[in-house]
Amino acid sequence: MGQYEKHVFVCTSGKHCPKDGAEKVHETLKDAVKRAGLKGRVRVNHAGCMNQCGHGPMVVVYPEDVWYAAVDRDGAERIAAEHLAAGRPVAEYRYLASPGDHKDT
Repeated sequence: MGQYEKHVFVCTSGKHCPKDGAEKVHETLKDAVKRAGLKGRVRVNHAGCMNQCGHGPMVVVYPEDVWYAAVDRDGAERIAAEHLAAGRPVAEYRYLASPGDHKDT
């Protein structure tokens, strides 16, 4: 086990994610983790481009390797409550793709 039980990365760079509200998603996840009492167990970080442009904002949760796409503030709240706190990934935001780059643009 590493320093954190879960590590969450939010794409906040690239051509699309910043324009699609990624900073608000990052902020919402950090606040929700704190409110849920998960601070110190779950780490939320900014991330560079994940090469999934046009599908964002993108969020990835490790060590489970669960990817989320088109995450908005409501999705961020749900990811924190349902996945990070309760261990159930949020199906509505799941991003399932074959390995590698998947850019719409």
